[in-house]
Amino acid sequence: MLGFMSKTYFDPQDLSNFGKIKDWQPELAKKFFDYYGAATGTEGALTVREKNLIALAVAHALQCPYCIDAYTSDCLKNGADEEQMMEAVHVASAMKAGITLVFSTQMMRHASEKLM
Repeated sequence: MLGFMSKTYFDPQDLSNFGKIKDWQPELAKKFFDYYGAATGTEGALTVREKNLIALAVAHALQCPYCIDAYTSDCLKNGADEEQMMEAVHVASAMKAGITLVFSTQMMRHASEKLM
């Protein structure tokens, strides 16, 4: 019998099966993977290392455990260090907090109108 904590909703093995999305929709999967590869895996105005750091930060902000695992590995493979990775995550955290807080202006305006 498996222990309660030995099973999680996110199975790390699912990431290795991501390519199988093509099995059910090959045309769209090809378009996605071509775009994804070009956007994240090629040098351009940003280096692949810089793109990996951005992806790691976004993965944390959007809370994707698969992407966190993948981009932690990619960051290390492409020369990012622990300090750079943590700083990227802090940038994402600050942005997410700011994005949440900026919507309070809508609440404040709405409440002020109701209280008048």
